[in-house]
Amino acid sequence: MCGITGMVHWEQDLRKQEPLLRAMQQTLQRRGPDQEGVFLSPCCAMAHTRLAVIDVENGRQPMEAEVGGETYTIVYNGELYNTPELREQLERAGTVFRTRCDTEVILQAYARWGPNCVTQMNGIFAFAVWEHTAQRLFLARDRIGVKPLFYAEIPNGLVFGSEIKALLAHPEVPHEIDRTGISELLFLGPGRTAGHGIFRTVREVKPAHCGYYTSDALHLSAYWQLRAAPHTESFAQTAEHVRELVKDAVRRQLVSDVPIGTFLSGGLDSSLLSSLANGFLQEQGKTLHTFSVDYRDNDRYFRKSHFQPTSDPAYIRCMEQYLGSRHHWTVLDTPALAEALYAAVDARDVPGMVDVDSSLLLFCREIRKEVTVALSGECADELFGGYPWYRDPEVRRINGFPWAQSTAYRSQFLLPELAAELDAQQYVQRAYEATIQAAEKLPEDSPLEQRMREMMKLNLDWFMQTLLDRKDRMSMYSSLEVRVPFCDYRIAEYLYNVPWEYKDWEGHEKGLLRTAMQDYLPPEVLWRKKSPYPKTHNPSYLRTVCRMLEQVLQDPQAPVLQLVRREMLEQLLQSEESVQWYGQLMTRPQIIAYFVQMNYWMEKYQVKVVM
Repeated sequence: MCGITGMVHWEQDLRKQEPLLRAMQQTLQRRGPDQEGVFLSPCCAMAHTRLAVIDVENGRQPMEAEVGGETYTIVYNGELYNTPELREQLERAGTVFRTRCDTEVILQAYARWGPNCVTQMNGIFAFAVWEHTAQRLFLARDRIGVKPLFYAEIPNGLVFGSEIKALLAHPEVPHEIDRTGISELLFLGPGRTAGHGIFRTVREVKPAHCGYYTSDALHLSAYWQLRAAPHTESFAQTAEHVRELVKDAVRRQLVSDVPIGTFLSGGLDSSLLSSLANGFLQEQGKTLHTFSVDYRDNDRYFRKSHFQPTSDPAYIRCMEQYLGSRHHWTVLDTPALAEALYAAVDARDVPGMVDVDSSLLLFCREIRKEVTVALSGECADELFGGYPWYRDPEVRRINGFPWAQSTAYRSQFLLPELAAELDAQQYVQRAYEATIQAAEKLPEDSPLEQRMREMMKLNLDWFMQTLLDRKDRMSMYSSLEVRVPFCDYRIAEYLYNVPWEYKDWEGHEKGLLRTAMQDYLPPEVLWRKKSPYPKTHNPSYLRTVCRMLEQVLQDPQAPVLQLVRREMLEQLLQSEESVQWYGQLMTRPQIIAYFVQMNYWMEKYQVKVVM
């Protein structure tokens, strides 16, 4: 994984802008500490920071190729998982490769096939290619949206980068939020509408989109979407199909020239990935490294709930014994968890999932001491229907985002003058309806199947994007590459058309996945009820974030008070009410921390509110 950034300008000579390009590059140094490079030309300048994983010696970027009279220069962030197949295909067409790295495969694929190259790729990627003669920039992002790519149009030009901070380093990208940015922060946050970058002029290349920036305009369009089709396989055939898809995704994503490991929470998804990875690595004579996180005194304060019926450590120890892996524990305590709320904003560039972010950031820091690449279980719940809102008939009938039924509560925090200008319910409802209308369906779908397609679309486009943002920024902050095998687009395509009866086989949560993979896990882990990402249950965390917000309110000029009513923050500190702000992982302690993060973010980035 890496960091990419660059700019195009039609009136300046960018060869004279190397100091600015270097400043933008420096913001991404954590994403790629191993190597760095720049490309300068009159109209285009690009920079790269590299975390070397494949062909460490020869994979330097920016990388250049001359094909058919045109010269192409690429900066690329990601991993291509079907590199051998594409390389062989290109070699048959006459391409001669100089390296083993996937960067050159993507560059040559683009030179041969143009924009259609992205439809041939299985991987997680964001890249930019400059065509020297044609004087145009091509931008592309992977189908699921695992790797980030932001951009901002400026007078007579465009700026792009892996993270928002790279854009903000450019003097022509204003640090401003308008009514849309405020709505995103207060009504949808930490979720974010696809394509929005919170700051007024910052946009995001949406997942599965690509296109050109020329002197005329920027044109981006979708190259892939989930398509509805009849499912004709029996349950047994479906289970076999799922088993082979998951195994193939894991096998492909274990390719690395540097040490590799897996996240292990003791839940179904991470345990399954760890088991498969362990088997493949044992065939190569290697030992798997597994990593788990816990919190000091969690065994003392844990109380089972509908959302979290069991604690993780016993299941982790079961898997450690089952795998024979080299296991590593990270135990976090409240002071570090709270302090890292600020670093989590530095990593994400906007307020996020608070301690769910900061704990992952600290966890990744420890993992990086042992390995450079790790596999993680994101996307399984979205695809196989593992969340409570899939399985509870009452919840899935709700009109609106099932994980964020808090719009009325959220809107109470807005200053009256802002509340008069912004319609929270309309903003959220419009985003929700646009998503469900984009879910492709079949005329013969039952009402249940129609709703399940909508639910999968909602989860892939919203909840999962928040988790993928989190995983990318928190891991890359410590130069750790995280791969997510369940995000293989082939799995998403297939599961979109599998009927709910199969996914919920015999009434078991993710019954299809459990049945398909039953030979790879001990029974007590295979049939364990879903448990969310581990969080602290120590009451000291609530006390700590309360003190942090109290300190914010001691400053009458606190930046967050440009958006939020002081009396509502004071009430939040005093109230025992615990509203679900964003799923079961964000309730009162996390809401308090969210406003602490928001204040820090506005101060750090010198955010100006414009209406």
